[in-house]
Amino acid sequence: MVAANTSNTGQSVLEQVGPNIIHHVSNSSKEHPIIKIPELFGIDFSVTKHVLMLWIVAIIVSFVIIFPLRKYLSSNGKVKSKWVTLIEYIVEFVKDSISRPNVGQNWVMTWTPLFLTFFFFILFANGIGMVPIFDTIGLLDRFIFKTDSHSTINNMLHGGVTATGNFNVTAGLAAVTFFSIIIAGVKKYGFIKHWKNLVPHGLAWPVYIILIPIEVMGLFVKPFALTMRLAANMTGGHIAILALLSLMAIIGEMFSSTAIGIGVGFISVPMAAAIYGLEIIVVLVQAYVFTLLTAVFVGMAINVHH
Repeated sequence: MVAANTSNTGQSVLEQVGPNIIHHVSNSSKEHPIIKIPELFGIDFSVTKHVLMLWIVAIIVSFVIIFPLRKYLSSNGKVKSKWVTLIEYIVEFVKDSISRPNVGQNWVMTWTPLFLTFFFFILFANGIGMVPIFDTIGLLDRFIFKTDSHSTINNMLHGGVTATGNFNVTAGLAAVTFFSIIIAGVKKYGFIKHWKNLVPHGLAWPVYIILIPIEVMGLFVKPFALTMRLAANMTGGHIAILALLSLMAIIGEMFSSTAIGIGVGFISVPMAAAIYGLEIIVVLVQAYVFTLLTAVFVGMAINVHH
């Protein structure tokens, strides 16, 4: 039997579900940084969990993508592994299917490196969030290490592992897209003409009173949409999985029966597994969508059509 409306903390399971879910998808708080660094000019530079994950992703991308390619290029193409061949297929796909149709043949080699950086970085950042690294560390700590609540290991358990579920991270990526759009237009048309290209030419002047503010607003809407889409998609799946798994405890408590809670598990666990499988697809799709939209926006600045 389970308690009717209280737990070890004096709260019902229903009262704990929301905070627990938020705890598992958010960044670690200032109270639980992995590496505490004193504030500088009022800015907290402490290393939180998502900062650590970004470092890990950068290291993984270096070892999995950059170093094999550098080794291949340094051998003048003589040493070509199957992994390098796979990377080549992805590079060709991004160049021919994403970059060239949007930015044009003359600019494809200029902007493809940026699009590839986005694709690989977001792909690995999304993917690592599906691996229960810190959940495993938490289990080991609970039954083997048994460190205190203020240890480095326990600080690492606070917050989620999907850095791209953090709006600050996706906003940083979208900011790169924002400035890339401006740079692309300025490189082709010059500074003054780029800004003139925001609106069609030859319209009656009263139209510009409405059109110019709309187009300027559109400049900020594009990166905002990229920010929200990526973060929301990478957070939503995790929340859905945790919510389904929480149904076992919630319904078990409602009926004061462990057996009913276990029975609900025969439904909620397969549903959570199905969503987990869908999340694996979302990992790839969101990396592709962010890269594609960045290419579209940069291409719009290069190939102006009104």
